[in-house]
Amino acid sequence: MDLNPQARQMADESMVRNLDAQARAIWPQERPLFSRYALPPEANILDAGCGTGEISSRVAELYPRARVLGVDIIDEHLDLARARYAPLANRLRFEHQSVFDLDLRDEDFDLVLCRHVLHSIPHMDGVINELLRVTRTGGYIHLIPEDYGMLHFQRGEPDAREFWHEVPATMGPATGIDLFSGRDVYEVLQRSSVDEIRIEYVVVDPIRVPRETFAAIIEAWRDGYAAPIGQATSIDERSAIRYFDRMIADIRNPQKYAVWMVPVVSARKTHAGVAASAEACAAGAATRSRPDAASVTGAA
Repeated sequence: MDLNPQARQMADESMVRNLDAQARAIWPQERPLFSRYALPPEANILDAGCGTGEISSRVAELYPRARVLGVDIIDEHLDLARARYAPLANRLRFEHQSVFDLDLRDEDFDLVLCRHVLHSIPHMDGVINELLRVTRTGGYIHLIPEDYGMLHFQRGEPDAREFWHEVPATMGPATGIDLFSGRDVYEVLQRSSVDEIRIEYVVVDPIRVPRETFAAIIEAWRDGYAAPIGQATSIDERSAIRYFDRMIADIRNPQKYAVWMVPVVSARKTHAGVAASAEACAAGAATRSRPDAASVTGAA
């Protein structure tokens, strides 16, 4: 199985726009959730799938004495992150690494983030086990596993409800990923060495988020994903663009409402062992033979 089915989309310039807009939309509601974590003042924090460092930098500012490591496999994104956040370089660094096989010690991080990643790669169980491996006992993981059954638009022509009914259900199996990971991650965590599982929701809508910021997310998705949607589903590229354009128009229309429910999932690691699954073993074996095969950039 391809461990990086969205490689082209991750490296596209639209992803840089997407990561910026998603951070601006989500972080103001997400930030207060970090108060639930009992971290030492000089915490060691990992951002797995850091992309351009939008959230790595915000976390470094939130915890002014923490050491933050962001890892990703898109070198252009890492270079951009290093340049943008150079003033924080004494506490914030970026490395080329894959979430499938982290070159990091066991039990080394007080908090591990993995945002906008799990839905875009196969073997979610194995990746979560790897994140838990590097989390210290008593430490926390903080996940945003996207779920494309949690986008809602008003009826119209074309009708976005048809789009979101068809695309995730078809494109996920076609590319070996779980586009409903937001609801499925709970079951994975139940089988893992964690407790205190919590699921909160950031609400991206025109009431809580500026309309232009919300629209910018959907524009980036359109520009990066219309073509692969056309290849993997019954909705051709031209039709996909029409659907996206309708969503964007509705978001910008002050009389219209749309909402994206974004799960924010956290848990506390209870003991050093993690449950090895068949998927975890397959992911580890595949990664060892193809060390740069897996995307870890936050996706649409």
